[in-house]
Amino acid sequence: MDVVTGTTGTLVLAGTPIGDVADAPPRLAAELETADVVAAEDTRRLRRLTQALGIHTTGRVVSYFEGNETARTPELVEALLGGARVLLVTDAGMPSVSDPGYRLVAAAVEKDIKVTAVPGPSAVLTALALSALPVDRFCFEGFLPRKAGERLGKLREVAGERRTMVFFEAPHRLDDTLAAMAEVFGADRRAAVCRELTKTYEEVKRGPLGELAVWAAEGVRGEITVVVEGAADSGAEELDAEELVRRVQVREEAGERRKEAIAAVAAAAGLPKREVFDAVVAAKNAARTGPAEGKGLS
Repeated sequence: MDVVTGTTGTLVLAGTPIGDVADAPPRLAAELETADVVAAEDTRRLRRLTQALGIHTTGRVVSYFEGNETARTPELVEALLGGARVLLVTDAGMPSVSDPGYRLVAAAVEKDIKVTAVPGPSAVLTALALSALPVDRFCFEGFLPRKAGERLGKLREVAGERRTMVFFEAPHRLDDTLAAMAEVFGADRRAAVCRELTKTYEEVKRGPLGELAVWAAEGVRGEITVVVEGAADSGAEELDAEELVRRVQVREEAGERRKEAIAAVAAAAGLPKREVFDAVVAAKNAARTGPAEGKGLS
């Protein structure tokens, strides 16, 4: 690999097609052909991409995926400090968006190395545009935890989020995830399941979470992006302490631990958890010092 010693190189983050190879940005081919080092999430997929584009890489190709990201980052930074142009590509979409890249970008910036990008396809933005849900404000939540309890906990954390939310999910977990979303967000909350975006069997299924959960129970294949409508204005200012305590009690009686119930009520009401916690503690203290009248917590 020939580099200009004494001159810091450039890190290039390049977007790759999420389905249709024709969506490859024009600059991608040129960068692949001229980069000194190409760091790819999957070198086999990279080979298929270059074949589809009718090009050949001339630089050194190395793997850069979740399993070796921490160990390989220093090596790539050293190449950059030596003057190399390092191109980072992932299997689909933009690096760093639920894909390897963040560590390398952070390490490069720390060394004052130039970082630039070749903009390309994004499953997040494509799904948002096709969802028919509000897109003026949105947030990306990536993949939810695999374990059911942890997944429910994460959903409760964002239950009060008013921006449109975007999630990635594996097809074999989609039915469980949609059912959990319907439970936490409400079965009537609007959503869209975007499957195989830009590919031959692209499908966008829109509807209430409850209906989508039933649909997904039959089995869904392919790459999945889920877009969920944000929470409506809950009118949190109208909820007094007594109502907050009542809602916590209802969740506890349904089997939730008090800590989880407080977090869920706070999220749904758009309030800090501390405010709900204080209301619960006050009710508990009142029950100890005087007649509870059925409103306190034991």
